[in-house]
Amino acid sequence: MSTSTLAPAPQAAPEPTAVRVQERPRRTLATPRHWAELDAAEKTAAVAQAGLPAFRLRQIDAHYYRRFEGEPDQWTDLSPADRETVATLFPPLITPVTQRTADRGTTVKSLYRLSDGVLVETVLMRYGLRRDLTPGPRGVRSTLCVSSQAGCGMACPFCATGQGGLDRNLTAGEIIEQVRSAAGDLARGELPGGPGHLSNIVFMGMGEPLANYRALLQAVRAITTPQPEGFGISARSLTISTVGLVPRIATLATEGLPITLAVSLHAPDDDLRDELCPINRRWNVSELLNAAHAYYETTGRRVSIEYALIRDINDQAFRAGLLADRLLERGKGWAHVNLIPLNPTPGSKWTASRPGVQEEFVARLERRGLPVTVRDTRGSDIDGACGQLAARVRDGVTAANANNGPNAQIDQRGQVEHEEAVV
Repeated sequence: MSTSTLAPAPQAAPEPTAVRVQERPRRTLATPRHWAELDAAEKTAAVAQAGLPAFRLRQIDAHYYRRFEGEPDQWTDLSPADRETVATLFPPLITPVTQRTADRGTTVKSLYRLSDGVLVETVLMRYGLRRDLTPGPRGVRSTLCVSSQAGCGMACPFCATGQGGLDRNLTAGEIIEQVRSAAGDLARGELPGGPGHLSNIVFMGMGEPLANYRALLQAVRAITTPQPEGFGISARSLTISTVGLVPRIATLATEGLPITLAVSLHAPDDDLRDELCPINRRWNVSELLNAAHAYYETTGRRVSIEYALIRDINDQAFRAGLLADRLLERGKGWAHVNLIPLNPTPGSKWTASRPGVQEEFVARLERRGLPVTVRDTRGSDIDGACGQLAARVRDGVTAANANNGPNAQIDQRGQVEHEEAVV
């Protein structure tokens, strides 16, 4: 089938706008330090200052990191007096607002309110279930998508979070609490498929992770430290996404962590990427791909090239060819292309590519020998794209109305990564 039967003639890139990256948060927040933010020496000191015996430290760690319990008043192996004392080390950081489900309960989007009222989202997804929701032959896996900032300052015009700007960075404790909350839901068997554990964590929620680097790395260390001092999740099971903060990519490569880097590219040419990802005006496509390739060479971890297919904007066949050129000129085997059917946000002019156009884009990359995945989608009917649910609630839609009940069951396909089909 010829390209001309699949898509209209290529259109020119949109005219540049005055959109600029928001470099600094609107505000910062001084929050009480949480147990999850303390290193080993600080934990020892905190226990001593609280007048607790030294063995309580390991008990506290086990409650938090192994049993995913964040409220000491429920810890019956501590005396009532000790529970009250320990509670001062666990200030409430995130409070559930609402939860929405899709895919027969295997996709759960949670909205949390932080101590200062800002909203953040997570998405928890289970894979490998049969159609009757029993475990499939390859086992069940669970992926959590977490937020690193309240809002985002990168100003990408097709992203719901980017349209709202950056409120503030999250603290390491607020990031870690998202993980503990989801891990607890899985351990209690609150999703189909029975009790389980987190298999993968992707920093692809609200915010630009590398713009909150210190808190991000502190959270990563807590996630990857063996239990009971941490959650004990392998760094190889973590993915950090970036829209293109080149110096931070270089720094991340030196951390000694085999984390997967995901580059939100979305366009292979500077003219278009300047519009879609304004940070490109600071570090262009060549600089970004050079940094990504250097990350691969340093860590040995293949880079994921994220590319949201947007109708008549970046989905032309010639751009598939240009994308292949840009990747292959740096060698083979270092990058995997992850194509994402765009989940449009309310009122946006951006929408997903036509099916035939998407197929041609894939075919052109595959003919060049590039590994390509088209991300199956989850969550479109639960405001699955990052920032959509928070925007609805923030704009005055109550959680009950947005959810049509506390746990509306929406058996639809939507927008967050679906790694494998139901078997």
